[in-house]
Parts: sequence; C-alpha cells; structure tokens
Amino acid sequence: MISIRNDSKDPHFNLALEEYVFYNFDPSWDYVLLWQNEPSVIIGRNQNTMEEINYKFIKDNNINVVRRMSGGGAVYHDLGNLNYTFIVNSERDVTSNFKIFTEPVMSALAKLGVKAEFSGRNDITIDGRKFSGNAQHYSKNRLLHHGTILFDSDLIVVQEALNVKVDKMQSKGIKSVRSRVTNVFPYLEEKVTVEEFKDILLKFFLDDDNYKEKEYILTEADLAAVKSLMDRKYLTWEWNYGESPAFELEKGKRFEGGNLSLKFNVKEGSLQELKIYGDFFGKKDVSDIEEQLKSKQFQEEVIRGALRQIDFEEYFTGITKDNFVECMFY
Repeated sequence: MISIRNDSKDPHFNLALEEYVFYNFDPSWDYVLLWQNEPSVIIGRNQNTMEEINYKFIKDNNINVVRRMSGGGAVYHDLGNLNYTFIVNSERDVTSNFKIFTEPVMSALAKLGVKAEFSGRNDITIDGRKFSGNAQHYSKNRLLHHGTILFDSDLIVVQEALNVKVDKMQSKGIKSVRSRVTNVFPYLEEKVTVEEFKDILLKFFLDDDNYKEKEYILTEADLAAVKSLMDRKYLTWEWNYGESPAFELEKGKRFEGGNLSLKFNVKEGSLQELKIYGDFFGKKDVSDIEEQLKSKQFQEEVIRGALRQIDFEEYFTGITKDNFVECMFY
C-alpha cells in the first residue's frame, strides 16, 4: 500500500483528488490518503443538498458545500476533523464490508488508550457516541472507502451546519440520520496533536514505521489534472446542488406587508410549478412572477437576478425582493 501526500485543505480539490486517484492511478497498487478540509459540509451522492444543510448558517459562516461521489449521509468537516481514504482492488465480497477498513483506526486509538467500537452499518463510536462515519464507492473491481474522524472539531458548528431549517419538504433524497457525536481528543490518555495522530494512523494503515519511504508525491501533471476535474465538477453549482433529487418545498414567513407563502417543486436543479400565496396587497397578479421564475436555477443569486427585472412594488405592498428571497431560501 502506498500513501499519497496531500496538504490541501480545499474540499473541492480533495474530493477531486480522490476521484482522480480512483480512476487514473495504477490499479495494481493500493493507496491511502489522509486529508483535512477547511469548514465544509460534504453531501452524499444521493442526497438533496438543501434538505441536509442549514442554508443561512452555511452562508453566514462561509462554509463550503460539496457533493462527494460516495453514498451515505452529510457530514461536517473542519481542521479538527481528519479524513482517511483507502483505494484498493476489491471483489464483491469485500465491498461494503466497512469493518475491515475501520479496524486500523480502532487499533490506533487502542494504542492511545481509547476504546472505540464499530457500530451499526458504518460508524465508529466511543461510549456510544459517534466520532467516525464511513462511506464507499465501487466501480469495476475497484473500491474507494473513506471515513471521518472527529478529533477536535467544533461540535457546536457541527450541529448548527447540519440543522436543517425548512418549513416543509418532501424529497426522494437519502436523508442523514443524526447521531450523538463526540471528539476523540478528550478520551486520549496522552494528548497528541492532530498532526501527531496522522503519523500514528499511517503507521497502522501501512503496518510500517518507515511509511514515509512509501509516500507518493503528486506530480505537476497530477496536480493539473486534479485542478481541471475540480473546476469542471466539484466547484460547480450543478454538481453540488443541481444533482439533488427532485423535491417539493413549502415555505412561509410574515413580513410588514403580510403573510407570504411559497409552494414549489425543484427538478434537476430548476424551479418548477411555483405558487405564491398570502394576505398581502398588490396591483398586479403574482402569476406574472410565477411564470418569470419558472425553470430558473434554484440558486439564490439566479433568483435575485430574475427579480431585478420585475417592478416588485406593483405586486407586493410592504414585501421587498429581499423578503421574497428570504422566504424562499432562509
């Protein structure tokens, strides 16, 4: 097994790197990566992004939202969280056997005096509290297994970022199951930094104290290819939000000009069948706005742009364009 050095903290780059290694590196070798992300919510491949995040909190705190290519639930990453990835050859009987890939994590923690246990389908826990979630992607006898380790993360932000605040949503997306979470750090008999923990973990993953001799350094060609994939896919709204399964959403707020209620569908990332209700007053029929917003991307900047073309005061007295956007997204 070869370790791949990755010092990037950009989630867009890091997820692109996983995909690049998975599909392009020599399949006769197995690989392991350790990596960290700046504050980010990572969405499972089959999830509805808007159903998983606290949109206002995410925006106010400049938290990245990026979709990964594996299934499973949404997770929060920051620099107190450590991620690990195995890319190996795999027959069907190994696929989805999460315990095989989490054993080295539990062994490393045992050496540090922490008793961790594999729990449920894909979690590792301490005292019944989750600190690691795992997910997999499989293609042509090649398996990518990756997992999180909450080492010393801000657990308040973890809860807030994934605390969805919508009035009513119906979706076919795979919903995350929220668990009680904890960090590893408080349980350590001898305190180590996350950087020191990386070294300990790699020694267990590679079963070799001289693991750095097996480290692969990305070439300029590798870096260029990963950046290209990042730009084409992982930085795009289409992948991170537009790939969400279709959903129906109902939102309502009260403003100075009265109650505003919005009911709409989102399909393939675009706004469909918008209906505007409320006890507000206006000179013109809001069906004009419903029609103008139809088929627009369900993206705040896009909706704001479309509303700039509308003489809003003709349709609403005491309700502004900002109010309308707030009702739709916050």
